[in-house]
Amino acid sequence: MTFHPPKETARLAMEHGEKKAHLPITTQLLLGFLAGAFIAFGFLLDIRVVGNLPEEIWGSMSAFIGGAVFPVGLVFVLLAGGELLTGNMMAVATARFAGRISTGYIIKNWSIIAITNFVGSIFVAYFFGHFLGLTETGPFLEKTVTIAEGKLEDSFLQAFISGIGANWLVCLAVWLCYAADDVAGKILSIWFPIMAFVAIGFQHVVANMFVIPAAIFAGYFTWMEYLENFVAVFFGNAVGGAIFVGWFYWAAYLREDV
Repeated sequence: MTFHPPKETARLAMEHGEKKAHLPITTQLLLGFLAGAFIAFGFLLDIRVVGNLPEEIWGSMSAFIGGAVFPVGLVFVLLAGGELLTGNMMAVATARFAGRISTGYIIKNWSIIAITNFVGSIFVAYFFGHFLGLTETGPFLEKTVTIAEGKLEDSFLQAFISGIGANWLVCLAVWLCYAADDVAGKILSIWFPIMAFVAIGFQHVVANMFVIPAAIFAGYFTWMEYLENFVAVFFGNAVGGAIFVGWFYWAAYLREDV
């Protein structure tokens, strides 16, 4: 078989989560930075591809085209290697539900990976977006600011609920990647859910770590405005990944093993 059935995938997710929780600190720091940078590269590619498409002609198709290229970031994370906060929200939580780790490991892992994902995202936003001007020239600046403004305009509750939707889909991409055995299958399983979350416009805490600071570096918005968004989307993503994917599949396939 070139894929694992759902119960076996649940077991793999649990094992991945346990391994992630026990990674050496240095490894978490390095892979967390890379994952943040990889997701930022995906978002930067999205902006550069669709930034100058006239909306009156392309309409919502531009969202689909951007969503079609964005998944390269998660492909890098899952195939080249990276520790992504939103994926860990599912995998590490699944290991906790199964009793393989304590709650302290969740807090430690999520905290370290959140910080290092932020550093990686900010690196790309500043040096490639701001310093090289890839998000600060012509239509690409307008696109960056428009995206960031749309995210910041959501109320706390709207951002929280949008975060649930985003990480429900992102963690399904991670889940399906665990299910696939070959590289082509893993790429396809990542592509569809990530394309969907981007095209829909849900809020993803690590993606926001790139696009909102990129707009701030360009002179728009403030770090305090971003902080409220960060908190809302973080907790929404946690619910979407840990509960709607991790807990549901643990309850369906692994609870009897505890």
